[in-house]
Amino acid sequence: MRTALPTATAWVRPSRKAYTLGMKSQALRRLKWGIYLYLLLLIFEGALRKWVLPGLATPLLIIRDPVSIWLIYSAYQADLFKSNVYTIVALAISLVALITAILFGHSNLTVALYGSRILLIHFPILFIMGRVLTREDVIKIGRVLLWITPPMTVLMAMQFYSPQSALVNRGVGGDMEGGGFSGAMGFFRPPGTFSFTTGLTNFFSLVAAYVFFFWLESPSRVNRVLLLVASACLLAAIPLSISRSLLFSILLSAVFAMAIVARKPRFAGKMALALGGCFLILVGLSTTSFFQTATEAFTERIEFASDMEGGVKGTLIDRFLGGMAGAIADSEGLPFWGFGVGMGTNAGAMLMTGKVNFLIAEGEWGRLIGEMGILLGLSCVFLRLYVAGKLTWLAFRAIDTENFLPWMLLSFAFLNVIQGQWAQPTALGFSILSGGLTLAAFRKAPAKSAGLQVPAKKTVNA
Repeated sequence: MRTALPTATAWVRPSRKAYTLGMKSQALRRLKWGIYLYLLLLIFEGALRKWVLPGLATPLLIIRDPVSIWLIYSAYQADLFKSNVYTIVALAISLVALITAILFGHSNLTVALYGSRILLIHFPILFIMGRVLTREDVIKIGRVLLWITPPMTVLMAMQFYSPQSALVNRGVGGDMEGGGFSGAMGFFRPPGTFSFTTGLTNFFSLVAAYVFFFWLESPSRVNRVLLLVASACLLAAIPLSISRSLLFSILLSAVFAMAIVARKPRFAGKMALALGGCFLILVGLSTTSFFQTATEAFTERIEFASDMEGGVKGTLIDRFLGGMAGAIADSEGLPFWGFGVGMGTNAGAMLMTGKVNFLIAEGEWGRLIGEMGILLGLSCVFLRLYVAGKLTWLAFRAIDTENFLPWMLLSFAFLNVIQGQWAQPTALGFSILSGGLTLAAFRKAPAKSAGLQVPAKKTVNA
């Protein structure tokens, strides 16, 4: 007998149209393919903008927007998604912010529409993924990501050791100056198939969550050789990326995995096997010159950045927490309705000034409050905090049912939902994807209930 834990609000309202099983099955299949397209465009959008269609680099920046609109329309038509309290709040914030930006802010309609689209057409995709995908679909996506990891690592290594003038380092729009960001020792941070290096960091951070999951719960559900190769690639990616954020994300996933072991000690053997395998892989990699050189560059980058930011404490507080406390403290003197939604995005800055820069703030909370003012900005912050908090509570409870997938995906999704830089399209895409996959990981069958419910024993369904 299943007993649902009480939830403050249903994630998805009940269906009202009487679709036949066949029609609903076809609609689900189309929507799943739409979500897969969203994922592929997220991973390869940068490749299109750099190598395939550089002349269309600007419109390709929002290539997932039409897919998002189609997903929302199709899910609504198939009665597989209705507005919930979260999307209603997001809609209200977006519309009010759009109006106040025109009346009291920057008054640029294009910039305001660009900024409003984040909550209007991307945020709902998180819940559509949770309604359409099942746990098995989420695992299949993880396998696909593991297959992509080796060639992505090879490309990253080629970019790391090649000059910025090389084809593999071509920038957005075919920029011959290269797409790498400054790193250390004359090496640049590679972007992989993405437009910027942040996309590559997010990709490997998501892969890390899946790698730990497969080692812990389901090593038999994925090719062992593939899992070993992906694990090796993940370790190699740390120095090759010259990204402290990637190292932090992988360590965070390891902490989440250890929390599972602490709650379910009988999985300690699998965790020890995974850590032992990673150690052996690391020892093997450390004997190669390409890994040693990358490690030296990465170490120098950490030391230099740590000195600039005031040590480890400054790095963690200012970089990984996004200056969240400072955003509220610095809000004094801001216009009540802010400077206008969209103004804090790089695209908005380009439209308004002709240059890519941070007109308001680099941190996400600072951008939200600066764009929309203290009332709407904090409302958006609390909305994201509440979604992340509820996902955390449900994922932690799912550990008791030995469904570790939501918890491990949360290791990547948590900070992205709370303070991921949604002004940047790739970061926005990974935040929505990770949140949606985490929500879908609870569901073992197509949705039958009104909302996200966690049975007391054995299963977690949506």
